[in-house]
Amino acid sequence: MTDNKFNSKFEESVWNASQIEPALFDKFDVKRGLRNNDKTGVLVGLTNIGDVIGYEKTGDKVVAIPGKLIYRGIDIEDIVAGYQKEGRHGFDETVYLLLTGKLPTREELKAFSDRLASLRALPDNFINDMILTLKGRDVLNMLARSILALYTLDDNADDISLPNMLNQTINIIAKFPSIIAYSYQALSHAYKGKTLSIRYPQKDLSTAENFLYMVKGSSRYTKLEADLLDLALVLHAEHGGGNNSTFTMRVTSSTETDIYSSVTSAIGSLKGPLHGGANLRVLEMMTDMKANITDWKDEKQVEDYLIKVLQGKANGTSGKIYGIGHAVYTISDPRAVLLRARARDLAVEKEKVDEFDLYQLVEKLAPDVFAKFKGFTQERRNCINVDFYSGFVYSCIGMPEELYTPLFAMARIAGWCTHRIEELTFTAKRLIRPGFKSVYGKQNYIPMEERQ
Repeated sequence: MTDNKFNSKFEESVWNASQIEPALFDKFDVKRGLRNNDKTGVLVGLTNIGDVIGYEKTGDKVVAIPGKLIYRGIDIEDIVAGYQKEGRHGFDETVYLLLTGKLPTREELKAFSDRLASLRALPDNFINDMILTLKGRDVLNMLARSILALYTLDDNADDISLPNMLNQTINIIAKFPSIIAYSYQALSHAYKGKTLSIRYPQKDLSTAENFLYMVKGSSRYTKLEADLLDLALVLHAEHGGGNNSTFTMRVTSSTETDIYSSVTSAIGSLKGPLHGGANLRVLEMMTDMKANITDWKDEKQVEDYLIKVLQGKANGTSGKIYGIGHAVYTISDPRAVLLRARARDLAVEKEKVDEFDLYQLVEKLAPDVFAKFKGFTQERRNCINVDFYSGFVYSCIGMPEELYTPLFAMARIAGWCTHRIEELTFTAKRLIRPGFKSVYGKQNYIPMEERQ
């Protein structure tokens, strides 16, 4: 049998063996994607860390409400308003809140920030061996392998006692920005021919400022850019235990594996296009829209374009309006609301107000267009999500597209590690293992000489 003929037959066999009759999912009441029939999530655990609220359930009815994101009992809107009013960055404070359950005093925050800053640097041989020599075309892949390599530098890598987990957590959170920045520098040098710039972390800068410095250089970013990046990090730091990457973190942690393996599994989850990367898809969609409509302020032109997108006649054939809809939020995504509020200031600074106004027009029109096209009722309406504005913000800041999803990871590592600690300190010894029902059917073993 020729290779092509074998491969074709082999692939056909694998395809056929993988098929499951769709009606069987209803017959056995399978919660596909761990979603109930009313699109709400299947309750599989409890958490003290974060809460994502987008609807209320009254009996069997799901009622849409404005979205709320809660960190340790505090509304994200109050957290953002609090630190912004004081004119400072909030990511370190947010990490402290997620880990401890309380807001730090001024002295506690300084000590915590100083500790993070002291751990940002990577060993020179690590930078050379794991990042510069082992080249890569994807920053998340480079991040994952670098995190696994940190295992070899940890004398207590497999120790899951609380003190050790905290030390590991703070070390990993501190080093994430450095690994991401260096990975991008290596990628851009190796595959784009750009100058290799390895800048060492600065202890006197905030997390957002330090990252901008390491990627762009000193005096090459504005205060507003740093403020917006800090806001994005705060908004992405945690999103409950049900999102795919956090749930992955909890599943792998439940085996009592080391933190480096668990973090890498979460990165792998985020790397999948159905979880990460939506903000880049939004940016691509908006670029296509700007090129194909003549008047960015004409509601009819914008609406017609969105309909074409849903019909698969514009911006590729996916049929998706990227940046609209969410698994939990219905009327509004609080992260999008907060990011949009500051994004206009950035648009003014970068002379992109017309583009920002187009984003707002799409935000206004898309939910109605989507609902009419899909025939959804008021209860099934979708809202703009945080990905809709984050890509615009990152582009205004001058972040390379290769960093869009890694920036998500740089923020969410705080939530991932906090969920790991909760999983191993409260629910330890309970391996997460859902059930799957086999529906393949019986078949007899056939001797080799009788097989067709």
